[in-house]
Amino acid sequence: RMNLAQRVQTLTPSTTLAITAKAKELKQAGHDVIGLGAGEPDFNTPDHILNAASKSMYDGFTKYTPSGGTLELKKAIQAKMRQDQGLTYDMGEIIVTIGAKHALYTLFQVLLDKGDEVIVPAPFWVSYPEQIKLAEGNPVIVNAKEENDFKLTPEDLKAAITEKTKAVIINSPSNPTGVMYEKEELKALGDICLENNILIVSDEIYEKLIYADTEHYSIAQLSDELKEQTVIINGVSKSHSMTGWRIGYALGNETIIKAMTNLASHSTSNPTSIAQVAAEAAYTGNQEEVEKMRLAFSERLEKLYDWITEIPGIECVKPKGAFYLFPNVKKAATMNGFDSVDDWVEALLEEEKVALVPGSGFGAPDNVRLSYAISIEQLEEAAKRIKRFVETHQ
Repeated sequence: RMNLAQRVQTLTPSTTLAITAKAKELKQAGHDVIGLGAGEPDFNTPDHILNAASKSMYDGFTKYTPSGGTLELKKAIQAKMRQDQGLTYDMGEIIVTIGAKHALYTLFQVLLDKGDEVIVPAPFWVSYPEQIKLAEGNPVIVNAKEENDFKLTPEDLKAAITEKTKAVIINSPSNPTGVMYEKEELKALGDICLENNILIVSDEIYEKLIYADTEHYSIAQLSDELKEQTVIINGVSKSHSMTGWRIGYALGNETIIKAMTNLASHSTSNPTSIAQVAAEAAYTGNQEEVEKMRLAFSERLEKLYDWITEIPGIECVKPKGAFYLFPNVKKAATMNGFDSVDDWVEALLEEEKVALVPGSGFGAPDNVRLSYAISIEQLEEAAKRIKRFVETHQ
């Protein structure tokens, strides 16, 4: 019998994938399934990006690149940070990675020793705790309450700190909740991190998808001290509809970035050459498509939010960014006679053929995640089916 390494035996499979597999099965059996599980925009990558990538292939840009990314892409990232956040990073403070997920994975690998703690506010993106465990660290899950709009409060943060705390994750706008931190809220959390010498991991992958009149702030913008104490994680996946291209990056202290680059040189060699050209075009080219996509999401959010909150037993904190709703459906599930939200989600898929992602995988068992990265028509039909399901089981 082949014994697998301890480190992979503790991994929890992704809840998103489980429900997606079930939905796929029903679809293949000929059912009309509406999947609200998607974690990616439903638009194609803009044409000017496709053209740049295509040209680079024919120009022979198909060889190895530097491990930490091409100089051209790093310059484009540098310019983007200056323009959007007013932040300046040197070349040695930037690493390009194979998606933002790989940036996070590599960061935890170079940062954590056995037993080091990372504070993870729940609801969290499913991969944070798993990546921390893979680096032999301990994810310290802190429940960010729904009445605080799922945001970590200074009190919550203080209470979770021990002498083993190495870092805290801040994800704004958040997956799965879509909520964002205000400038003052970030400042209050940042002060505590500075006092306790805790690294801030700022995941800003949804930064371009923001609605209402909210402004996105990176915690690194608030002071030079906070910039030094923060590693920003970002990428082009969500902003430019480039999930499959796999280009992300990390920005921060040169010592950390250098260690990440060394590790990448032994694990992945380099991000795909062609995808790097595409990402460079994403940042240096026309941003009209980005705005078009944002407006489409904004319209869907307004409509879906109204449709979902009209359903009895469902309450929802209104998101300000990303493309998810994260409603609390506990009352509806109880009212419908189910022991858990997970059971309710499963029955909804069986009966009405609507696939939602249960919140248990995000550390919030009373909630579900709905992605509005599909057409308005499909969203309206999904909302009708959910409503019918809830009313039928009352």
